[in-house]
Amino acid sequence: MSAKRIELERLIEYGSREAVIQNLKDAGCTKDIIECCMACMEQGKKKELLERLEEHREGLLHKLHEKEKSIDCLDYLVYQIKRCESKNK
Repeated sequence: MSAKRIELERLIEYGSREAVIQNLKDAGCTKDIIECCMACMEQGKKKELLERLEEHREGLLHKLHEKEKSIDCLDYLVYQIKRCESKNK
């Protein structure tokens, strides 16, 4: 086993490169992000790796907030329709 692989496994304590890649896929990372993260790990660039992961997390959080706004708009529309419906009864 190469020193790089040992360091990689120690860094993330997953036990295998494949498990790390699967975790990144499950987190919605693109192929480019995965390749960048794996390169950072293999080169021991922990700070850069953490920055990339934080950027991805912030992007996911931004999308989540956008979806929450959409749900709020729909909820308000449903509320208005039901309110109008109850007034007309």
